[in-house]
Amino acid sequence: MASVVDICNGALNQLGASTILTLTEDSKNARLCNARYTQVRDSLFRSHPWNCLIKRVELAKDTATPSWGFSYQFTLPADCLRVITILNYDYDYKIEGRKVLANHATVKIQYVSRVTDANEYDELLRETISASLAADIAYAVTSSNPTASNMYKLFQDKLREARFVDATEGQNTNPDNGQSDVVGASSFINSRY
Repeated sequence: MASVVDICNGALNQLGASTILTLTEDSKNARLCNARYTQVRDSLFRSHPWNCLIKRVELAKDTATPSWGFSYQFTLPADCLRVITILNYDYDYKIEGRKVLANHATVKIQYVSRVTDANEYDELLRETISASLAADIAYAVTSSNPTASNMYKLFQDKLREARFVDATEGQNTNPDNGQSDVVGASSFINSRY
């Protein structure tokens, strides 16, 4: 079972620093991890459409409407860190703040969600969060610029590997990403046999 403390201890281990038991203990390393973990995690989550963080929803239309330019507005979910796709391809939309503005009364989105349970993360993503946190707190823990540079390089390497594996996992070779109701001619012909 993975936990936030495990991820933080992974970062501290990479720095050769003392590990922690909780984020609230009275130690410099715990205070640093507690202060930086959420921001580092959310920044990393926003940087890539991680498969383990993707959600799909149909947004509820707000009662208020935009002042001009669009007919409807929709509030993004509280856990939405990044909108990946708006599935109504035939119209214009705009994201402003925590709202989606559109001229159609229905909006379906696919988005990167803020998942706080570390058990839901892919193992490579957990390792990348640890490396990112290590790079972020390296100078504060070690007072060493070379260590901070090395941790940033390690983070970049882990990020590259995690993104590659995540991006190539479970790819649908169908160009419409499996979201169309259209049956191809070859599928129709081959279904008779």
